[in-house]
Amino acid sequence: MALKATIFKADLNIADMDRNYYHDHTLTIARHPSETDERMMMRLLAFALHADENLAFGQGLSTDDEPDLWQKDLTGAIELWIDVGLPDEKLIRKACGRARQVFVYCYGGRGVDIWWGQNSGKLEKLENLSVMSLPSLTTQAMAGLAQRNMQLQCTIQDGQIWLSDKNDTVEVALSLVKAPVR
Repeated sequence: MALKATIFKADLNIADMDRNYYHDHTLTIARHPSETDERMMMRLLAFALHADENLAFGQGLSTDDEPDLWQKDLTGAIELWIDVGLPDEKLIRKACGRARQVFVYCYGGRGVDIWWGQNSGKLEKLENLSVMSLPSLTTQAMAGLAQRNMQLQCTIQDGQIWLSDKNDTVEVALSLVKAPVR
Protein backbone atom coordinates (compact mmCIF):
# COMPACT_ATOMS: atom_id res chain seq x y z
CA MET A 1 0.00 0.00 0.00
CA ALA A 2 1.31 3.44 -0.95
CA LEU A 3 2.04 5.91 1.79
CA LYS A 4 -0.08 9.05 1.85
CA ALA A 5 1.08 12.62 2.28
CA THR A 6 1.09 14.10 5.78
CA ILE A 7 -0.98 17.26 6.02
CA PHE A 8 0.44 20.30 7.82
CA LYS A 9 -1.46 23.50 8.54
CA ALA A 10 0.33 26.83 8.82
CA ASP A 11 -0.98 30.23 9.77
CA LEU A 12 1.73 32.41 8.28
CA ASN A 13 1.94 36.12 9.03
CA ILE A 14 4.21 37.90 6.55
CA ALA A 15 5.63 41.36 7.13
CA ASP A 16 7.81 42.05 4.09
CA MET A 17 8.96 45.63 4.45
CA ASP A 18 11.16 45.34 1.36
CA ARG A 19 8.11 44.71 -0.86
CA ASN A 20 5.51 46.49 1.31
CA TYR A 21 3.63 43.20 1.59
CA TYR A 22 1.76 42.57 4.85
CA HIS A 23 -0.62 39.64 4.84
CA ASP A 24 -1.79 36.58 6.73
CA HIS A 25 -1.95 33.28 4.87
CA THR A 26 -3.63 30.09 6.01
CA LEU A 27 -1.78 27.30 4.22
CA THR A 28 -2.35 23.59 3.88
CA ILE A 29 0.89 21.84 3.06
CA ALA A 30 0.99 18.23 1.90
CA ARG A 31 4.33 16.70 2.86
CA HIS A 32 5.24 13.86 0.52
CA PRO A 33 6.22 10.64 2.37
CA SER A 34 9.81 11.00 1.14
CA GLU A 35 10.02 14.70 2.06
CA THR A 36 11.80 15.88 5.21
CA ASP A 37 10.70 18.65 7.57
CA GLU A 38 13.72 20.59 6.30
CA ARG A 39 12.52 20.50 2.70
CA MET A 40 8.94 21.30 3.65
CA MET A 41 10.07 24.33 5.63
CA MET A 42 12.17 25.42 2.64
CA ARG A 43 8.97 25.40 0.57
CA LEU A 44 7.25 27.43 3.27
CA LEU A 45 10.11 29.95 3.32
CA ALA A 46 10.01 30.24 -0.48
CA PHE A 47 6.29 30.93 -0.21
CA ALA A 48 6.94 33.70 2.32
CA LEU A 49 9.66 35.28 0.17
CA HIS A 50 7.41 35.44 -2.91
CA ALA A 51 3.99 35.62 -1.25
CA ASP A 52 1.17 36.69 -3.49
CA GLU A 53 -2.51 35.83 -3.67
CA ASN A 54 -1.84 33.85 -6.86
CA LEU A 55 1.18 31.89 -5.56
CA ALA A 56 0.35 28.20 -5.07
CA PHE A 57 2.07 24.99 -4.08
CA GLY A 58 2.65 22.66 -7.02
CA GLN A 59 2.90 18.88 -7.03
CA GLY A 60 6.66 19.16 -6.45
CA LEU A 61 8.13 15.73 -5.71
CA SER A 62 5.10 13.97 -7.19
CA THR A 63 5.69 15.17 -10.76
CA ASP A 64 8.50 16.60 -12.88
CA ASP A 65 6.15 18.91 -14.78
CA GLU A 66 5.34 21.08 -11.78
CA PRO A 67 7.52 23.08 -9.42
CA ASP A 68 7.33 23.24 -5.64
CA LEU A 69 5.57 26.61 -6.00
CA TRP A 70 4.29 28.59 -8.92
CA GLN A 71 2.34 31.65 -9.87
CA LYS A 72 0.28 31.93 -13.03
CA ASP A 73 -1.35 34.97 -14.58
CA LEU A 74 -5.00 35.08 -15.62
CA THR A 75 -4.22 33.52 -18.99
CA GLY A 76 -2.50 30.54 -17.37
CA ALA A 77 1.00 31.66 -18.35
CA ILE A 78 3.58 30.85 -15.69
CA GLU A 79 5.00 34.03 -14.16
CA LEU A 80 7.01 32.42 -11.38
CA TRP A 81 8.47 28.92 -11.00
CA ILE A 82 10.13 28.02 -7.68
CA ASP A 83 12.00 24.82 -6.82
CA VAL A 84 13.83 23.89 -3.63
CA GLY A 85 16.71 21.50 -3.20
CA LEU A 86 19.11 20.46 -5.94
CA PRO A 87 16.93 19.93 -9.02
CA ASP A 88 18.14 18.35 -12.24
CA GLU A 89 19.61 20.97 -14.58
CA LYS A 90 17.47 19.73 -17.49
CA LEU A 91 14.32 20.42 -15.47
CA ILE A 92 15.59 23.90 -14.62
CA ARG A 93 16.32 24.67 -18.28
CA LYS A 94 12.84 23.45 -19.20
CA ALA A 95 11.32 25.63 -16.45
CA CYS A 96 13.23 28.66 -17.75
CA GLY A 97 11.61 28.10 -21.13
CA ARG A 98 8.14 27.91 -19.60
CA ALA A 99 8.21 30.65 -16.94
CA ARG A 100 9.02 34.35 -16.88
CA GLN A 101 11.13 33.97 -13.71
CA VAL A 102 12.64 30.86 -12.13
CA PHE A 103 14.01 30.65 -8.58
CA VAL A 104 15.91 27.74 -7.08
CA TYR A 105 16.51 27.67 -3.31
CA CYS A 106 19.33 25.23 -2.62
CA TYR A 107 20.26 23.65 0.68
CA GLY A 108 22.33 20.69 1.79
CA GLY A 109 25.71 22.06 2.82
CA ARG A 110 28.62 20.90 0.70
CA GLY A 111 26.20 19.23 -1.70
CA VAL A 112 25.16 22.66 -2.99
CA ASP A 113 28.76 23.48 -4.02
CA ILE A 114 29.11 20.13 -5.77
CA TRP A 115 25.73 20.51 -7.53
CA TRP A 116 26.58 24.06 -8.68
CA GLY A 117 30.03 22.97 -9.85
CA GLN A 118 28.47 20.26 -12.01
CA ASN A 119 25.69 22.44 -13.45
CA SER A 120 26.90 26.04 -13.48
CA GLY A 121 28.18 25.92 -17.06
CA LYS A 122 24.70 25.31 -18.46
CA LEU A 123 22.73 27.25 -15.85
CA GLU A 124 24.79 30.48 -15.98
CA LYS A 125 23.45 31.11 -19.49
CA LEU A 126 19.80 31.17 -18.38
CA GLU A 127 18.73 34.81 -18.21
CA ASN A 128 15.59 34.37 -16.08
CA LEU A 129 17.14 32.09 -13.42
CA SER A 130 18.01 33.05 -9.84
CA VAL A 131 19.75 30.55 -7.55
CA MET A 132 19.97 31.10 -3.79
CA SER A 133 21.65 28.95 -1.16
CA LEU A 134 20.97 28.47 2.55
CA PRO A 135 23.42 27.03 5.07
CA SER A 136 22.62 23.69 6.71
CA LEU A 137 22.46 25.18 10.21
CA THR A 138 19.72 27.55 9.07
CA THR A 139 17.62 24.92 7.31
CA GLN A 140 17.97 22.52 10.25
CA ALA A 141 16.84 25.27 12.62
CA MET A 142 13.87 25.94 10.32
CA ALA A 143 13.02 22.22 10.43
CA GLY A 144 12.83 22.57 14.20
CA LEU A 145 9.87 24.94 13.73
CA ALA A 146 7.85 22.28 11.85
CA GLN A 147 4.69 21.09 13.56
CA ARG A 148 1.42 19.69 12.23
CA ASN A 149 -0.27 22.99 13.19
CA MET A 150 2.03 26.00 12.95
CA GLN A 151 1.65 29.66 13.85
CA LEU A 152 4.57 31.38 12.09
CA GLN A 153 5.76 34.92 11.52
CA CYS A 154 8.10 35.85 8.67
CA THR A 155 9.67 39.28 8.82
CA ILE A 156 11.74 40.65 5.95
CA GLN A 157 13.54 43.98 6.22
CA ASP A 158 16.54 45.35 4.34
CA GLY A 159 17.31 41.91 2.92
CA GLN A 160 17.30 40.27 6.35
CA ILE A 161 14.82 37.48 7.02
CA TRP A 162 13.50 36.07 10.29
CA LEU A 163 11.16 33.10 10.63
CA SER A 164 9.67 32.52 14.06
CA ASP A 165 7.04 30.74 16.08
CA LYS A 166 5.98 31.57 19.64
CA ASN A 167 9.17 30.01 21.10
CA ASP A 168 12.02 30.33 18.59
CA THR A 169 13.34 32.68 15.93
CA VAL A 170 15.55 31.63 13.04
CA GLU A 171 17.57 34.23 11.17
CA VAL A 172 17.66 33.16 7.53
CA ALA A 173 20.84 34.03 5.65
CA LEU A 174 20.40 33.63 1.89
CA SER A 175 23.49 33.58 -0.32
CA LEU A 176 23.16 34.55 -3.96
CA VAL A 177 24.64 31.86 -6.20
CA LYS A 178 23.31 33.17 -9.52
CA ALA A 179 21.43 36.36 -10.31
CA PRO A 180 19.19 36.77 -13.35
CA VAL A 181 20.70 38.56 -16.32
CA ARG A 182 19.16 42.02 -16.63
